[in-house]
Amino acid sequence: MVHQQGDHHDIPAHSRTHRVGHWLPADHRIHHEWLRRHVEHVDSHPQQPLIPVLKEFQDMIETNPRLYMYFSAMWDEVPRGRECYRRDPTGERLIRDYRHMILVLNRVFGHAPQWTDAAAHVGMVGVPLAAVFDYVMGTPSGHAAFLDPEVNAMLKKVLNEWGRYLQTPESAEVLADHETGWFGEVGYKDLMEVANMASDTSVTAFEEAYVCDPKAKHHGFKSWDDFFTRRVRDSFRPVASPGDDSVVANACESQPFNIERDIKLRDRFWIKGQPYSVVDMLAYSPLADQFAGGTVYQAFLSALSYHRWHAPVSGTVRSAFVAEGTYFSEPLLEHESADGEIDVQIQDKGIAGAQGYLTALATRAVIFFEADNPAIGLIAFIGVGMDEVSTCEITVKEGQRVKKGDEIGMFHFGGSSHVVMFRPGVRVEEFPDVQRGRNVPVRGKLCVVRS
Repeated sequence: MVHQQGDHHDIPAHSRTHRVGHWLPADHRIHHEWLRRHVEHVDSHPQQPLIPVLKEFQDMIETNPRLYMYFSAMWDEVPRGRECYRRDPTGERLIRDYRHMILVLNRVFGHAPQWTDAAAHVGMVGVPLAAVFDYVMGTPSGHAAFLDPEVNAMLKKVLNEWGRYLQTPESAEVLADHETGWFGEVGYKDLMEVANMASDTSVTAFEEAYVCDPKAKHHGFKSWDDFFTRRVRDSFRPVASPGDDSVVANACESQPFNIERDIKLRDRFWIKGQPYSVVDMLAYSPLADQFAGGTVYQAFLSALSYHRWHAPVSGTVRSAFVAEGTYFSEPLLEHESADGEIDVQIQDKGIAGAQGYLTALATRAVIFFEADNPAIGLIAFIGVGMDEVSTCEITVKEGQRVKKGDEIGMFHFGGSSHVVMFRPGVRVEEFPDVQRGRNVPVRGKLCVVRS
């Protein structure tokens, strides 16, 4: 079984949490141990200078009364009495306040994600910043802070600096074959199991699935980002029915999350159920009106999967842009207590469980295609950034012709989701089962459009 999911060993109920995409371990004890080690190092090295962007972040908090209030209060607002919060690794107050948070981030920024051997239950913290913020980003003050435009502008600077480190040769050191390295026994096994599970294959060599040089150091990857944005081999992920334009290809290696038909042009995406809101998802594009009443397919990407995007149809790029948004915002949802009182609290699956909400608020790439098949016509792809994603990179331009399965862009590190949206009247059938429980292969069959 995949170690990152935690299914290879027994996890007590109070330590197990379902994590969409498995960007954080299912076993909270591994998450807790990862955080404890960073906190212990920070506490024993109190004089470490802050990198400039984190010093700027701290100064912004301390010179803006509104933000000072948010970041001071959020650490005190995690309710210790609720079961979902007692399972949180910060429940033991490992991080004490915003200054301590900045110091821990300063430590994290010198390390690319790697596997953690906690009591031999090896797991991987795939989104370190989200691991630090979880659950404070879901408190009332945290909710306000991570929606704040000034905070998100600052977080973009922070994440860009983090991204620059992940493009350095030093960041590639985690791509080793020791126990906690990505090419160690556990990491290698899990990467291949996730890749094979999607397509029911039995490939055992990483180089058979992905473009790399197995004889070179770090398999030839020059940085962590180079590994994260690795290319898949065409032979491992062939295009579905290349001669049949009624078959729509899967744009991302991803696990089905939701299918919704007759979607509204505008809806309240922040409420329980997180309904899709077309105009917000498509960032107020003048093309958005054409999708009111249409169909949405959404799926999420795994921490261990392939992270480039591919054209779902053959046709012409009508429009392509990145809409700036939030990075760590998640919804506060209303729950009715036993005495009938309305209680507002964070949904307890973390930011990755807020997939519908994020389609309207998170930083995202939006690409419209005019399909060659008139039965499809205009179709939209949305690459939704979550957690540590600081770059949604589009690699096609308006007016460009693409063939089904061609590369159109990529995520640079972090949790992520994507949407394919069809106009009303398009007869789209044969989507994968949302209960599938595993990825649909990229460039494989997503659905069929009937004339």
